[in-house]
Amino acid sequence: MKHYDCKYYLSSDVFKGICKIDKKNINADDSSCDRLEKAQKCKHCSNFALTGNNLGTCMNKYDAFPEMDAITCNDYN
Repeated sequence: MKHYDCKYYLSSDVFKGICKIDKKNINADDSSCDRLEKAQKCKHCSNFALTGNNLGTCMNKYDAFPEMDAITCNDYN
């Protein structure tokens, strides 16, 4: 998993961000550290199914991107 998959990752631009725990600058694509906690994203949800390259469906009804944040989704599992 990468830094951008962690709930403590705060994006500052496309390539880098800040760790919310220790406030250090980190690269988004670098391997995550041992404090990783999965961010609430569609790709981590049991209702998400991948249907193509960077595209999927939610509950077989709605189009969804794997990297889409799901923090406001009531159906996230």
